[in-house]
Amino acid sequence: MLNFDDFEVLTFDCYGTLIDWETGIWQALSPIFANHHVTLGREPALEQYAALEAAIERGPYLEYKQVLRRVLVRLGHRLMFTPNAAELAGFVQSVGDWPAFDDSAAALRALQRKYKLAILSNIDDDLFALSAPKLGVTFDFIITAQQARSYKPSLNNFHTAFKRIGLPPAKILHVAQSLFHDHVPAKALGMSTVWVNRRHGQAGSGATPPVAAQAAAATPDLEVPDLQTLAKTIGLT
Repeated sequence: MLNFDDFEVLTFDCYGTLIDWETGIWQALSPIFANHHVTLGREPALEQYAALEAAIERGPYLEYKQVLRRVLVRLGHRLMFTPNAAELAGFVQSVGDWPAFDDSAAALRALQRKYKLAILSNIDDDLFALSAPKLGVTFDFIITAQQARSYKPSLNNFHTAFKRIGLPPAKILHVAQSLFHDHVPAKALGMSTVWVNRRHGQAGSGATPPVAAQAAAATPDLEVPDLQTLAKTIGLT
């Protein structure tokens, strides 16, 4: 059972937790698919995105802008089309259009009354800057994959966060949607975690790879369907 008074900082995954990246990715892919007469639906498209993104991020570090371009090229190869230069550029730029979840800004403002807030995200600095205004708060710490030169689930991203924040893991509560990217590594480091299960009630794992084989290692300390429920559970709304 979590004692919320034990923590001084909340670290947040951004895309999937605060920003509705599945809607954003699908809105960016849909016109590209239409241009090339691809009929793949939303859920299988997101699952293919998840597999391709994770495979690329396991390799040598690339900025996320390059990851996005390579995902689209490889997706095109699988689906028998070649994205043009405008489509590749537009897919990267679409990050700025990915919407925040409806509850993110209000819940973050409530949580900030008790805690310092940090972003721990698989993103480039400039791409996060496009998303930040949608979240309605100024974060105390922003740790990106670009700064860490690696992508979660690498433990390096978390160690980079610990060093930047300057607190032991026991004082930090990690809040995230992705079991694969966040809960498995956070638990490996002894962190307490909250699973914001944005896909509650939906089949499949969407834009994040499944973790069936690692389920025990990824068990969060608390599961909530959205961020507003977390703020309410803590007693801040």
